[in-house]
Amino acid sequence: MDRTFLLVGALAGFVGVALGAFGAHGLRTRLSTEMLAVFETGVRYQMYHALFSGSLYALALSGVTILGAVTPIGGLAFLGGWACLAIAALALAGTSIRPL
Repeated sequence: MDRTFLLVGALAGFVGVALGAFGAHGLRTRLSTEMLAVFETGVRYQMYHALFSGSLYALALSGVTILGAVTPIGGLAFLGGWACLAIAALALAGTSIRPL
């Protein structure tokens, strides 16, 4: 049962990061400002436990737009991390290793 929750958590984190990127880049011109805010709230609720927004905070507070170019690196790193966690959960499913 513990491995199931680990896998579900990893997949939820991966999907949260992916949906956040999709909302920021793919939905900006397709949704009204109000509906985009609703979408972003859903992503935020899903991802409260994860924080890779340092470059976004710096961008918002400083106005230095080049900082926005750094953000995808953090997003890709988080996607990779969530994918690794999901793979590890699947690998543990086939072993008798017990979590600490």
